[in-house]
Formats: sequence, structure tokens, C-alpha cells
Amino acid sequence: MPLNLEAFRATPLNTVPYPHLVVPGFLAQSDIEAAIRDFPHLDMAGLFLPEAADYGPAFGRLLEEMESPELRELVGEKLGLDLRGRPALVTVRARCQEKDGRIHADSKFKLATLLLYLNEPWEADGGRLRILRSGEDIEDYAAEVPPAGGTLVCFKVQADSWHGHKPFIGTRRYIMVNYCQDEAVRDSEMARHRLSGQMKKFKRAFGLGPAAA
Repeated sequence: MPLNLEAFRATPLNTVPYPHLVVPGFLAQSDIEAAIRDFPHLDMAGLFLPEAADYGPAFGRLLEEMESPELRELVGEKLGLDLRGRPALVTVRARCQEKDGRIHADSKFKLATLLLYLNEPWEADGGRLRILRSGEDIEDYAAEVPPAGGTLVCFKVQADSWHGHKPFIGTRRYIMVNYCQDEAVRDSEMARHRLSGQMKKFKRAFGLGPAAA
């Protein structure tokens, strides 16, 4: 499942309000459809490790590509970061709940964030990622990105890398790759996500978790 690395390379870096780029068509349409078909079977909101649910072979190949040295090198070149030896944390989201999308700037242990959306064409007003100029106003945005399938968002994590989206409830799939400061913090985050996923499944099994929208 080849990624369109040439499109990534050709996309200019935006530096306002912080370093970021948006790459539509990062995946071919046939690969988007295969990845959606084979996406992990998660009926709960929240971030999960890919291991949290069964997924098909096309999605597995996509995960391998998203962690490739070639993509890592390109991200580093674009953002002016040395990502050699920096461990990657990979998580997935399948569903969105009303409280998701609140303004945030990502945790300090992250150096860079990649978001690859795997959705059908996006018509809803909510759920569109906004690159924000501040941490206070969701309407003060420099760019708005519909999470349509095959669109990649890449940005450098820094104190002012504010982003979020207006409320949306329903299916909103993506793969997130975070290049982390070191293995210790990456492993700690993986353990946290693993425990969180187990607790969500436990609550769902006993009817305590929110119903899937």
C-alpha cells in the first residue's frame, strides 16, 4: 500500500501559525477503500493502540508504511527535526464523541504529529480539523481540514501548536503517528493506552460505557 511520498515532498510547509502541512491524496482511492474495510473493529470513542482490535491485512500494511524510515526522514526534513532514533507511538481512532476535538497543543513528549484520515468524503460541519492561532477560540483558525480519506496532516509539536475541531458524533477514523522524545516515555504512553483500552472494553461489556453513535 504505497504512500504518496512525492506529494508529501512537493507540499510546501506552512509556518503560520506553526509549522504544518496538509497533503490530500496521500493514499490512492483503492487503498483508502481497502484500509477502511480492514480498519480495526472498534465501536468506542477514544484513542487505542492498533493491537486493541482485530484488523485486516490492508490496514496492517498501511501501519508498516506509516512507520517507514522513508516517511520519518521526510517528516524530519520538512519540520527541521532530527528524528533518527526517535521512537514512534501509533494510535488509532474509529469514533468521535461530543467532547472530542477540544482545543489542545499536544503533549510535550511529542516532537511531531502525523494524522492520516480514513473516512468517506466528509460533508459534516463538525469534525474538521482546525489549525488554530490561539488556544482560546475554535473560530480563530488559519486552516480547516476535512478528515476525508487519504488526507494527511503533519505538524511540529510546540507550545503554540493549537488545534481542534467543532463537535461531531459518529465515525471519524484516523491513524496518528507521534515521534517521541525517547523510548521510556513512548513505552509509558503505550502502557497507558493499553490500560485505558482494557478499561473501556470492560465498561462496555458491563453496559457502563457510552453507546456507539
